[in-house]
Amino acid sequence: MRRLLALTTLLGGMPVIGAAHAEAPFSFATAPGQLPKNVVPSSYVINLRTDVAKLTLTGDETVTIDVTAPTSDVVINQAGLKLHKAVLDGDQTATISQDESAQTATLHFPGAVSTGKHTLAISYSGPILKTPNGIYIDDYKGADGKARRMIVTQFEVADARRMFPGWDEPAFKATFQLNVSLPFDYAAISNMPIIGTTQSDAKTKRVSFGATPRMSSYLLALVAGDMSSVQGEADGTPIATWAPTGKQDQGQYAVQAASQILPYYNEYFGVKYPLPKLDMLAIPGNYQAGAMENWGALTYIDNALLFDPANSTPRTRETIYSVVAHEMAHQWSGDLVTMAWWDNIWLNEGFATWMQTKVTDKMNPEWDIWPREHHTREATMSSDALPSTHPIQQVIHNVSEADTAFDGISYGKGSLVIRMIEGWLGEDAFRDGMRLYMKAHAYSNTTSQDLWNALSEASKLDVASVAQTFTTQPGIPEVDVASACHGGKTVYTLTQSRFTIHDPHPTAQTWNIPVVAGGPGLKTQKLVLGDKPVKIKVKPCGAPLKLDLGESGYYRVHYDDAAFAALLKAAPSFAAVDRANLLGDQFALFRAGKAPISTYFDLVNVLTAAHESDIAVLSEIISGLDATDTYEIGSPDREAFHAYARSVLAPVFARLGWDPKPGESVLDTILRPSVIGALGDFGDQAVLAEAHTRFQAWKSNPASVRPDLVGVVASIAMRDADLKTWQWMAKKVRDAQSTEVKLRLFGALASVRNPDLIRRNVAFAYSGAIPNGRIEMALSSIAAESEQPDLVWQIVKEHEKDIRSHLAPWSQDGLLPSIAGQSSNPATIEALKSDPSADRTTGAKVETARALDRANSRIETKTVMQTQLHDWLATQNGHVTTP
Repeated sequence: MRRLLALTTLLGGMPVIGAAHAEAPFSFATAPGQLPKNVVPSSYVINLRTDVAKLTLTGDETVTIDVTAPTSDVVINQAGLKLHKAVLDGDQTATISQDESAQTATLHFPGAVSTGKHTLAISYSGPILKTPNGIYIDDYKGADGKARRMIVTQFEVADARRMFPGWDEPAFKATFQLNVSLPFDYAAISNMPIIGTTQSDAKTKRVSFGATPRMSSYLLALVAGDMSSVQGEADGTPIATWAPTGKQDQGQYAVQAASQILPYYNEYFGVKYPLPKLDMLAIPGNYQAGAMENWGALTYIDNALLFDPANSTPRTRETIYSVVAHEMAHQWSGDLVTMAWWDNIWLNEGFATWMQTKVTDKMNPEWDIWPREHHTREATMSSDALPSTHPIQQVIHNVSEADTAFDGISYGKGSLVIRMIEGWLGEDAFRDGMRLYMKAHAYSNTTSQDLWNALSEASKLDVASVAQTFTTQPGIPEVDVASACHGGKTVYTLTQSRFTIHDPHPTAQTWNIPVVAGGPGLKTQKLVLGDKPVKIKVKPCGAPLKLDLGESGYYRVHYDDAAFAALLKAAPSFAAVDRANLLGDQFALFRAGKAPISTYFDLVNVLTAAHESDIAVLSEIISGLDATDTYEIGSPDREAFHAYARSVLAPVFARLGWDPKPGESVLDTILRPSVIGALGDFGDQAVLAEAHTRFQAWKSNPASVRPDLVGVVASIAMRDADLKTWQWMAKKVRDAQSTEVKLRLFGALASVRNPDLIRRNVAFAYSGAIPNGRIEMALSSIAAESEQPDLVWQIVKEHEKDIRSHLAPWSQDGLLPSIAGQSSNPATIEALKSDPSADRTTGAKVETARALDRANSRIETKTVMQTQLHDWLATQNGHVTTP
């Protein structure tokens, strides 16, 4: 297990860079939000009656409230509900006005409600939705192939108001006691254990759950249907995985994972998991959120929780462990301690993303997780370099805008910055700070400043002075390295600037950057780089010094020619994570116009010549080759580039082959499909022929191809499929009961290149064969895999109204941007820009801006790539072989 490097340099005497803005610790009175704070709920008792046939609900609730200032109006949230009656203290009836655009209801009382405690009773009704938000139904096929219906809730960010009226903002914490009438044969799970069940009639029962601890409304959950469970236990807490009956045994691996993780978290956070049980629920298919940390009732799309030995892959096993770890981390960071408002969602998501990797690596060191997290870094920085990026901690004005904050910046950058801070403070000091943070703010809310204060107290360092420069400013620092030889020593001068791509007018910014530098035979040096140059001296002249050693920092590094030449020569001797880091930075520097593409491919050649075999490095090389291939679409040099790409990967495939070797590592098993898929993309005739042979065998006997190769074999075969083959595969997708298998096979279906079949694919995506919660992603996949995003745009626009009827409100904004953002056609980009949906909401404006940046950046890079690659390929005769 790789241990993060800890910086020992103190901040004393270091010039402190001013952050974009200073934030105060949490205060309920000043926490952002849209509801007045003069009425505060402390407890809810909710009585809910469901009709799963008619898709309706009726309810009544009793809310204990504290009134802090006299008022005759009480404003609460609701969305799509009809409030029938509201009575205060049993004798004051309100008149009710509802504002659907604001998602509020105002209760007008005849006189001012006095300060102090009161009881508010509300009766209401509303729909049970088909789209995957609020309270909705999930229709699926059971293990016997018969239709089943499940009730599911998904409330983050602001959809609890679709099941009951209330104060649906995270700062309004309260207890919730839920009673619900359901079909008699449904199993029912909520945050707390069942405390009573009564039979209402022959077909209906009433289930009562215990009262929750104080928590935010978006964490309440209800799932009910034909479910069964497997059980476990850890540190005295019962753990269960629930799944559609017949699949419950596939939850055993998740129970084992949770049983390992829970004791670790109990010890790490210094606060034991506070609920009496921990349930994890597999939602079949129609679950767009992917996973959700509802306190004590964690929900997952089923392919992120269930492991089927007959169909799941080693990568599925990793995914399940990692996602379970993520949602369990939220039981503390997010549930026990909750951000005050959505501007600090990164406190939930960035931390849980970092922690999932930390615990997964600790419990599964053979997976080599930390170096492989390089892909998260590259994906995150790719968006953070564009003009449409935003600070980790950003101002959120409304719910639509909040939905867009669940992105690579909040998750990826948040986690990478936390990792950097832990590396700077040291693991022990960071953990001690987290324990202080959890104990001080349990059952309450926080801002980022509360976290910095706790970490500062534990470490005795001014954490905010470093952290805020990364969390309150957008973008990426670039550390520029200049080298010179003096007296037998290499003097490296470090300065900083801002790294950007496709940003003609970037705002100048400065960070306080924890830097770790070293190299083969060199002492590791640690410092914090501010706005003044820093010099590092090493012996001898030409010694290869690498920054961001261990890739624990959040910054790009730009070496001058001499410094890079030294690194290029020594690259194979660095650790795998540093080899991947060098590759990632060089490709990014090319995209930014700061380095020629030749430096990237020269580095690839050096590593290839040294027989590169590490999965993190090879995955980065494949990523670079794939990206280059995208830029080469339409270029006369594309086939020559394909020949070069085949020459890079051929030795790797020769080592791996099609089938596992005795004693093969799990990492080689995971790498194999990526290498085969890439060689298929690059036209390797032997690979293409074998893939088609195996596809035909799989059609006759599905057991003839291992699950980890089904996706890549089918994708290669489907690329040039005819109508008959498409129809056969579409039926396989439609009939698949496993979400994992369904999405795997749809990924292959999305690879077709025939325009008529692409049109069929778009229609198929929203025909009911793909769950509503995956439609937007399915359409985006078709646009990417077909290499014809402009055609997909055209088809989607023709059927836009019908497609949108299947989408949840929080997926509407990204529908068109997710397709047009993959285009290199100015006409498509302009069509998105002028589309009526582009500025329909704040969230739509954000998604559109991101898509425009991606597309325009691609156009710019494509032009440069095709020119530079043409010249570089001419020098590579020794590396390029014809098909």
